[in-house]
Amino acid sequence: MADPRLKTLKIKTSVVKRLAKEKTVYEKEAEQQKNRIEKCKTEGRDEYYIRKQEEVLQECLMMVPDCQRRLFKAYEELKGILESEQDLKVTEEYLAAEKVLEETKLQLPATGDLQKC
Repeated sequence: MADPRLKTLKIKTSVVKRLAKEKTVYEKEAEQQKNRIEKCKTEGRDEYYIRKQEEVLQECLMMVPDCQRRLFKAYEELKGILESEQDLKVTEEYLAAEKVLEETKLQLPATGDLQKC
C-alpha cells in the first residue's frame, strides 16, 4: 500500500506549482493590458473603450494579490509538510516538492510584505 503522505505531498506540490503559474499569468496579462491601453490612447480610440479596457486592467490587478496570498499559504503548508516528514527525504515526491519550493520562493513577496498575506 502506498504511503498516504506521499499522495498529500504530491497534491500540495501541484497546488503550489499551479498557483505560481496562475500568478505569473495574471501579471503578464496585466502588463499586456497596460500596453493595449497605451496603444489605444496613442491611436486616439474612443474614451468609452479605453475606460472599459482600464476596468479590465483593474480586475486583472486585483487578482495578483489574491494569487499572492493563496500562493504564500500553499507554500507555507508545503514547507511545513517537508519539515515534518523528513523520513521521506529520499522519495521522488519529496525532492520534487523541494525543487518547487525553491523555484516558487522567487515569486513570494519581500519579507516585510509577508505579514500582509
